[in-house]
Amino acid sequence: MIRVGLLFGGQSAEHEISVQSARNILAALSPTRYEPVPIGITRQGQWWLADPAWLRQASPQKLPPFEQGLAPVGVIPNQGLIQLAQNRWEPLPVDVVFPVLHGPRGEDGTVQGLLTLAGLPFVGAGVLGAAVGMDKEVMKRLLTQAGLAVGNYRCYRRGEAVVASQVMAELGLPLFVKPANMGSSVGVTKVGTAAELLPALATAWKYDVKVLVEQAIHGREIECAILDGSPPQASVPGEIIPQHDFYSYEAKYLDEQGALLKMPADLTPEQVAQVQALSVRVFQVLECRGLGRVDWFLTPDGEWIVNEINTIPGFTPISMYPKLWELSGIGYGDLVHRLLESALQPVE
Repeated sequence: MIRVGLLFGGQSAEHEISVQSARNILAALSPTRYEPVPIGITRQGQWWLADPAWLRQASPQKLPPFEQGLAPVGVIPNQGLIQLAQNRWEPLPVDVVFPVLHGPRGEDGTVQGLLTLAGLPFVGAGVLGAAVGMDKEVMKRLLTQAGLAVGNYRCYRRGEAVVASQVMAELGLPLFVKPANMGSSVGVTKVGTAAELLPALATAWKYDVKVLVEQAIHGREIECAILDGSPPQASVPGEIIPQHDFYSYEAKYLDEQGALLKMPADLTPEQVAQVQALSVRVFQVLECRGLGRVDWFLTPDGEWIVNEINTIPGFTPISMYPKLWELSGIGYGDLVHRLLESALQPVE
């Protein structure tokens, strides 16, 4: 029996999404092959051993505190996890960790570094891949250097003076303003007038010291899932057709009618081959590992413009990553198994 440390929750604004993802993965673990060890991270950063039955029943919208968990959990370099039992620290053995953490202090290389120091194998990108996958501005620089097309953007740090008229002249309208280190459209604002720019920047700066202002790209939103291997595999691509003003947090996770999902996307065989090859290329350029979901814009003239990669994509009931693999012939349970098996293989 393989003991799987399922690490969820976290200190980012995507805490609830992580809980939903963890519940789905827990349900997909084969009881004859895996023993789940759920570990919840509070919004304050404490780690607590959680009862699997509690996680199965927990409502992300009304989440009880993890302090009601079984025991506090800690990490010892080169020794793994420990738990506090009867006023003494004892080993908490796990064979592999599945981090289901979205956003800063979970998806950005911090937890990956901690698990590496602890000597624990884990699902997903390592420190470098997670860090550059989280920071959209660094990501865009690397992708541009590799010859991949990205949309026009400007980067501003908190406190930096921004002249709205100059931004409008350079990028036009509408614009999207977003934190550089955040996901799930948290802190993102669509800007339609010059007067809306500074308030949008103030909103994004609440989440990060670095903010991107991006030119709106007129094109179809196509997503492609990646599963690591030799070479990495790309899924059948799907298309997002937002029913909100854009593919917002609410459209992604709270409103089941927030977006139409066309799976597979209506693409020619040549376009499918193009986006699959390009997605693998993005995965490799950004030094990713394990899994990833690459988001694209397909312009009316047929150009592929990469939006971003998500190194720990959602595993909620309406998340695209597992849906795309199911469409590609890999069911949810098999997908989770493949990710865990890959994590248990020695890193070359």
